[in-house]
Amino acid sequence: MKRTTGQDRSITAKWRPATRAVRGGTWRSDWGETSEAIFLTSGYSYEDAATPADRFAGKAPGMTYSRTQNPSVQMLEERIALLEGAEACRTQASGMAAMSTAMLCQLSVGDHMVVARAAFGPTRWVTDNLLPRFGIDCTAVDGRDLDQWKAAIRPNTKVFFFETPANPTMDVVDIAAVCALAKQHGITTVVDNAFATAALQRPLDLGADVVAYAATKLMDGQGRVLAGAVCGSADFINTKLLPFQRNTGPTLSPFNAWLVLKGLETLELRAIRQAENALEIGRFLESRVPVLNHPGLPSHPQHELVKRQMRMAGSVFSFELDGGRQAAHAFLDALEMVDISNNIGDTKSLMTHPASTTHSSLTPEVRADMGVTEGMLRISVGLEDPQDVIEDLDRGLKAIGA
Repeated sequence: MKRTTGQDRSITAKWRPATRAVRGGTWRSDWGETSEAIFLTSGYSYEDAATPADRFAGKAPGMTYSRTQNPSVQMLEERIALLEGAEACRTQASGMAAMSTAMLCQLSVGDHMVVARAAFGPTRWVTDNLLPRFGIDCTAVDGRDLDQWKAAIRPNTKVFFFETPANPTMDVVDIAAVCALAKQHGITTVVDNAFATAALQRPLDLGADVVAYAATKLMDGQGRVLAGAVCGSADFINTKLLPFQRNTGPTLSPFNAWLVLKGLETLELRAIRQAENALEIGRFLESRVPVLNHPGLPSHPQHELVKRQMRMAGSVFSFELDGGRQAAHAFLDALEMVDISNNIGDTKSLMTHPASTTHSSLTPEVRADMGVTEGMLRISVGLEDPQDVIEDLDRGLKAIGA
């Protein structure tokens, strides 16, 4: 199998992001296909016995087994790395596989980790419940407060983990400041960038060591597959993450990799349009709901930080209703177009009630500490005409007398 002309780093490094999203990492077989091929194979055959021996020993390049390498998967990994400005990338079976792998591959019994308290529910479940079972201590802090990051550092602190904007409170972490603090203490920073992707925010440019993704979201953008990715230095990916992944098996399927490859071709177009739609819808809601959490609007307390570190604020935001869970569920039940769904990043607008879905595995006390209230709703804005979404949300508000 040969690669398309120009796939060495000296050439791809000159390409602009839109070009990388369409052409980065493309391989072509002797058939000369223009659309990337799907290699649905678990194993590979060899011309002689010495070839697999050399490959398994790391003495020769080439495929050995699709738990470790697959042409379709490697094309996606190369493309994501190019978009992130990373030396290397490894894809995972899902977003949570990416988050768990990024943590566990570098933590051992006796280590300590600091996590921003506002986070995706399963992420907090891992840090609050799973890691302590393996002797790894975790401290949750308000990610917006640099002093809390400083105060949480111990001699055995190995990792800072945060997502920004955070799910679903839309807390925004000062990436450059927190990463600079981490570097002073030899701590590795892992940033969950799923709400933005490289189209809207590049944490590595701001000092992050590792960026993790639920590629299920905006990268695919169609609600079709589960996928994850972890990006970082070649040393981190190859010496820390790869041995863990190779031997535990959170492997992305070739078919899912191919679909995400296709999604990346339109990522920038979708991310920008959906962010624009979300701004318009957020402006409508601003005077209709008691609390609106939209980082793209001046009313958000960290709006200036967002303007410094993000191209746009993204397509996801949250708001709160008076009346708690009963009002939130009644609002959702009154919708006619927007889907009740706990996914994000789809071309279709989706809404969920985090307290009873994405964050339901957490205790009420943890949810309250994170700022996830019973009246909170999260919306992921799609590519519909924003006026149609606004009319649907207005219908929901009127149904609860708001």
